[in-house]
Amino acid sequence: MRFLFTRNQFIEIYVNCPLEICESRDKKGNYVRARAGIIQEYTGISVPFEPPRNPDVIIDSAKETQAEAVERILEHLALKGILSP
Repeated sequence: MRFLFTRNQFIEIYVNCPLEICESRDKKGNYVRARAGIIQEYTGISVPFEPPRNPDVIIDSAKETQAEAVERILEHLALKGILSP
């Protein structure tokens, strides 16, 4: 997830989630189809996933609720002076 606010102002948010949890949350069945070879070049299955090198915020979606993640993102934006606290 990336946000571009103004020229040269960039914040990268990495939502980290183990593959097995991604698969368990997959309502569309894309992972099943990728594992069956129906979908080619699917990230995490047939194509390696490369996490960002230096994200501004890392969200662990296996441990944090959506509300907690949003709160941390908003806190980071406030700390950077992009949003009011």
